[in-house]
Amino acid sequence: MIDLYYWPTPNGWKVSIMLEECGIDYQTIAVDIGGGDQFKPEFLRICPNNRMPAIIDHAPVGGGKPLALFESGAIVEYLADKAGRFLAAPGSAERYRVLQWVYWQMANLGPMMGNANHFKNYAKNLTSDPAQLEYGIKRFVGEVDRLCGVMDAELGAHRYLAGDEYSIADIMSWPWACLLERLIDPSVNSNFRHLKRWVDEVGARPAVQKGRNLYKEWAERPLTEEQEKTRRALLFNQTNDKVRAAREAAAKAAR
Repeated sequence: MIDLYYWPTPNGWKVSIMLEECGIDYQTIAVDIGGGDQFKPEFLRICPNNRMPAIIDHAPVGGGKPLALFESGAIVEYLADKAGRFLAAPGSAERYRVLQWVYWQMANLGPMMGNANHFKNYAKNLTSDPAQLEYGIKRFVGEVDRLCGVMDAELGAHRYLAGDEYSIADIMSWPWACLLERLIDPSVNSNFRHLKRWVDEVGARPAVQKGRNLYKEWAERPLTEEQEKTRRALLFNQTNDKVRAAREAAAKAAR
């Protein structure tokens, strides 16, 4: 059994989709990132970066004590090896063709889309001067547009991101790519027709739908103005002081 520490966001969906695709038994533990669960001592003992998702595998590969992992890329790669699915064996060229796209997503698509979404859709609620947002929107939405071109070119040559076989490269990238219409509109932009074909095809998989919709109601609940203010304070502009205080509390609780 695997404990999945989760909230319904693109990074959380990566792991829930992978667990569903692999048919691995898991139980879901909510990490309400708008309520501050990511700073609780019990979570920081699992994830020192105070970000979900994270897992605890109570029957880890190779045996031994339960294994705690954080970072979605590391988790999905581990689950692929555990299940023997969606990633070729160590040492094979095919494995590295897949992993290069996994790392591409971690370093490019996820961060760039996160920043673009922040400046375009969230930051307007954090400042009274729209001019402050212009450069950030142009910089990050422009980079997302470039990354769409990278994906579209690859998907014009192959059915999936890392070739003609569905892999963790697709599982890692789809949860972000399915939200591209918040930033640009590939559904009406003929430049990205291959990307749209892939988004629709992967999104039609039953396991992807189930993982994508896992507890979606958690993120859809209405918030009061005060709750929304608290949420923004927790999600944005964190400093090392906040993290340090949480880490010290976690260390104290572990004694």
